[in-house]
Amino acid sequence: MKQFLITPAACKRLIARALVDHPSIKSALKSGTLVIIAGTTNGYVAEEILTSLGQLGGFSRERFFRGIVLPPVGLTSKSGRLKDETGFPGDVVIVDGVWKKGLTIFDVVDDLKEGDVILKGANALQIPEKKAAIYIGHPQGGTIGAALQAVVGRRVRLILPVGLEKRVSTDLDDLSLRLNSPGAEGPRLLPVVGEVFTETDAICSLTGAQTELVAAGGVAGAEGSIWLAVSGKPQQVVHAEKLIESIYREPQFIL
Repeated sequence: MKQFLITPAACKRLIARALVDHPSIKSALKSGTLVIIAGTTNGYVAEEILTSLGQLGGFSRERFFRGIVLPPVGLTSKSGRLKDETGFPGDVVIVDGVWKKGLTIFDVVDDLKEGDVILKGANALQIPEKKAAIYIGHPQGGTIGAALQAVVGRRVRLILPVGLEKRVSTDLDDLSLRLNSPGAEGPRLLPVVGEVFTETDAICSLTGAQTELVAAGGVAGAEGSIWLAVSGKPQQVVHAEKLIESIYREPQFIL
């Protein structure tokens, strides 16, 4: 067993690297539609997938989000969106392996069908249950409200890339009941059913090694970092070590 410290930015890169090889995503890229809904983690995912397709030109993670969590310095509105959204590029919609620039989930949701895939980030994670929830700032439910029409109505696959830094200890259904109650203030919370994909899933899918969250935190740029204990066959642990070494210097996300 070996232990590794991974920063939030490196965690996002790790998840993105693994999702490129996800069977459902590869299938949708070959023949179908993949919708990568804008978000900070999904920015890394879009970057990796578009790179694999040779179509990265014109894409930037810099404004690839709608709502975002920042220190309380007045840059965002009450809904969590930047007060200046200049440069928002839309979501990444890939049809039969071709990026259709400028489209959003709202443009294509009615055409999605079984076999297509939607990627949507999350804000809260119950690790043992592999259950995720999404903060809602939009009065009509935002992008997840649109996505669920296809997920529930037409069996479109929903994958939720989310870092372990977003773990919570309280049942998400109970949290949402209280946060969504009349008289409560702040964002609402929506637990969603989908395939939760974390750093542990990424390492397992790429190397076969097993991982366990054993500690967390740090300062001077390591805030939100996690310590993972990796175990398995010697070659699996070596593979995992090389994988983590390839991403552990990922620069901090900045606006």
